[in-house]
Order: sequence, then structure tokens, then C-alpha cells
Amino acid sequence: MHEPLSLMLAAGVGLLLGVAFYGGLWWTVRMVVTSERPATWMVGSLLLRTSTVLGGFYLVGRGDARRLLVCLGGFVVARILVTWVTGRSPLPPSARRGPAVQAGNAP
Repeated sequence: MHEPLSLMLAAGVGLLLGVAFYGGLWWTVRMVVTSERPATWMVGSLLLRTSTVLGGFYLVGRGDARRLLVCLGGFVVARILVTWVTGRSPLPPSARRGPAVQAGNAP
């Protein structure tokens, strides 16, 4: 009974880490557009977001590969959710349009 609860908590933490990481990325990109020092925003955000996520994965995993994988799964789900909430497609524009546009046959 203890193991399913542990895995559910790991998934929840992964979801929260993902929302923080991708939500922070979305917020950073919005700030960079109007900033006088965009490189500082990008580097600072990258270091903060990455260290937070790696520290979270380290604490959740605690030597158990199942908890780490479930946490990673929550992280991936968070990417999909943040992408949906912010209204952006995770695919590049060339992949969204299909082969006809990629070949230069756009109407």
C-alpha cells in the first residue's frame, strides 16, 4: 500500500516541477522580448530552472528508478499541459503544415 502512494507523490512532484520549468520558460521568453538585457534573463532562467528540476529529480528518485521514471512522466505531462494552456503547439511550424507546404507547394 505504501508503494502506490509513493509513486503517486512522485508523479505529482514531477508535474509540479514540469509546470515550474515550462511555465518559467514561457514567462522568461515573454520577458526577453521587452528586456534591455535578454541574455541575462535567458541564462539566469536556464540556470534556475535546470537546477530546480535536477534537485527535485534527485530528491524524488532517492535511488529508486521507478520513482524517478514516474516523476519524469509527470514532468512530460506538464509540458503538454503548459503548452496547451499557453496556446502554443509543441511542433515547429514546418511540422504542423504538412508535406505539401514543406515541399514548396503552398497555396
